[in-house]
Amino acid sequence: MTLIGRRSVLAAVEQLLDRAAAGIGGHLVVTGPPGSGKTALTGAAAELARARGMPVVRAAGTGLDSGLLIWDRLLGDLEADGPPPGDGPRDLDRVARMTVRGGPRLLLVDDVDRAGPAAVEFLALLASRLGAGATVLLATAEDPLGLTPEIRLRGLTEPELAMLTADLPAEAVHAVWLASCGLPGAAIDLVGELAGLDASADAVIHLALTTPSRAEFLDLDVGLIRLLEAAAGRPLPPPTRARVLARLARELLGDPSAGARRRELIDEAVTLARTTGSPGTIAEVLDCRLHALWDPAAAHERLTTASEIVEQARRAGDAVAERRGLFWRFIALTELGELGDAEAALTAYARAGELAGDAEAAVVVLARQAMLATVRGRFDVAAALAAEVAARGRRAGITDTDRLAGSLRGSLAAMRGEFASLVDPWQDLARRLPGHFFEATAARTLAESGRDVEAGLELERLLPAVLAGSGPRWLGVVADLAIVASRVGEPADAQALYDALLPYRGRLVVWGGANTITGPVDDYLGRLAARLGRLDQAVSHLDGAAALEQRIGALPWLAYTLAARGRALSARDGAGDRPRAGDDLGRARSIAERLGMAGVLAALAPPADEWRLSRDGDDWRLDAGAETVRLRDGRGLGYLRALLAAPGQEIAALDLVAGGAGLRVPDGDPVLDEVARTSYRRRLAALDEQFDAADRTGDAERAAAVQEERTALLAELRRASGLGGRPRVQVGEAERARVNATRALWATVKRVESAAPLAGAHLRASLHTGRLFRYQPAPGGPARWNV
Repeated sequence: MTLIGRRSVLAAVEQLLDRAAAGIGGHLVVTGPPGSGKTALTGAAAELARARGMPVVRAAGTGLDSGLLIWDRLLGDLEADGPPPGDGPRDLDRVARMTVRGGPRLLLVDDVDRAGPAAVEFLALLASRLGAGATVLLATAEDPLGLTPEIRLRGLTEPELAMLTADLPAEAVHAVWLASCGLPGAAIDLVGELAGLDASADAVIHLALTTPSRAEFLDLDVGLIRLLEAAAGRPLPPPTRARVLARLARELLGDPSAGARRRELIDEAVTLARTTGSPGTIAEVLDCRLHALWDPAAAHERLTTASEIVEQARRAGDAVAERRGLFWRFIALTELGELGDAEAALTAYARAGELAGDAEAAVVVLARQAMLATVRGRFDVAAALAAEVAARGRRAGITDTDRLAGSLRGSLAAMRGEFASLVDPWQDLARRLPGHFFEATAARTLAESGRDVEAGLELERLLPAVLAGSGPRWLGVVADLAIVASRVGEPADAQALYDALLPYRGRLVVWGGANTITGPVDDYLGRLAARLGRLDQAVSHLDGAAALEQRIGALPWLAYTLAARGRALSARDGAGDRPRAGDDLGRARSIAERLGMAGVLAALAPPADEWRLSRDGDDWRLDAGAETVRLRDGRGLGYLRALLAAPGQEIAALDLVAGGAGLRVPDGDPVLDEVARTSYRRRLAALDEQFDAADRTGDAERAAAVQEERTALLAELRRASGLGGRPRVQVGEAERARVNATRALWATVKRVESAAPLAGAHLRASLHTGRLFRYQPAPGGPARWNV
């Protein structure tokens, strides 16, 4: 049997069957996208096996969850080995071992990955047992399974595809090849579609306007773009040209360098559409315009345009365009923070999709419902809906199902504070889709995970490009960088991001088609203002964010905002700020505990029996019950942290200063050594004799000079002697360490006392200095410190 362009794959199938005929089991996995010919290949394999007189057992991947479908098909051959498992726990290993006995036979399993991870695991188990008999397995899947040997089916070349479409003219073959990406199954469907057209229809134009894109969001379907460009180069009537240009502009959204071209194309398309006066054309072109330009500042314009799309679509009787308008209305209302009205628009969209039997619309609705459940803290509901999105999206053949479901799971993980698990996926997306600032979201997850240095480097790299950018992810990535800047950014970076976000105050941060929403813009503005030291401004923004969150019932966001406002109020410390701060922090903790939000709990002030000294940007933050104080980094703070981390332990001054133990300092040398002291004494004896001689002769001038020298020598000897006349030694390194550490430590305690008197009093009563330093907790302090 011959399959066009599949000679090497058929050769591998022949080798597999040769193994079975020789009594050797084995397997082959063939992967490829829908339409690549996997089903045709398994059909050819079945014919080859039957031609050899070899039994063929065929199963769908959806029957592999338990392995029982294959079991049932082989039951006649296996009855002697005992009955299959009953309704109790199934021994899949036993099923696999018994399934591969005997032979030669060919097992065919189609689309195994559609059945989920359990099916793939069973298939791997089955493959590992094939050596026990002469059974061979041929399995197909969309994505690689890691069960070597695996073969990936590629698209056909244009000459190969021409062999499938011999009745079409060359121009139409080229159009089919571009539209199908060379996938034979898709190409055959398109050829059948063209056969049903009027003889005067232009195949290039028809396929350019009707072929669905195979690219995920922000990716490029290069074949479709080339097909649209070919169509745009033909002489077309105005309505058709408007539709072609509009769709080309929309498909170029994934190219971050094509902004000017997209605007030029869509402007011409809108002008042509309005000139024609065709409501269907106007609705379609306006929908493409919202995609192609996607101006973050144009939420109100999106709402107005959505209404016009719905109106024009209804006039044209175009139910598909009407649903698109309803969905744009949902997005715009979400951006504006009107979640109640947005949900009403989503419900209208859902009902319209149900009436039309639109499976893709149903998945879109489920995804947005999952996001809204996350926003409101219904985390279990959101997780269940995300799983349903993954399952139904695959069944509906939606290209970016996995990424859509992944973004929902990622939003849920972020809300719960599980940031470390999100770093690698976002960095992988950044490598796959350069130019769309996925690195910014990765930087936020780094910062939220405590990897501040890496996050700060990403901020420096990305900020200029992000500030100059636009698009469906722009507002979200600016907000992500705002989180990084509020923790580790320079003031200039924080100010630049504040200025970029300020025009959007009062709105929500909505990504793309509202499959991800990451809180009120005012929350980010408040954090940036706090970083800049503008505490009144910070509290004002956070007030606005909290009011919006309470109005829409967004409890998880409210917990984050209350925690940030509590810190800002504590730092501002104005009249009435302390009680408000305590209320905010207490309520934030209550929400976070009930919802299981580990990230908020980690960032909040510690429990009542725990005091905390933690990093806060470049400075430090001391949380001691109801008191909070921000402290500049310095040596004294380092000494305090070392002592608090080891309560009750004595630390030598030199160890404290050096940041480690085990140093030994030799005893100091005497100020005057013994030779010098003896010399001094001899000189004093000589001076005594000279003084007596001068006194006897009445030489007053000589006597005064001798007495002056004698007085100086005696002072020097006294300086070099300690108690009991013992030699005094020079001050050593340990003494200098004691003096310096004591001065720095008490200076830090004094700063604490000025802002947090109770905490300061506890530290002053608990810290002991001298040659040995110690923190011995006095009454009135915490049960434990977190440093």
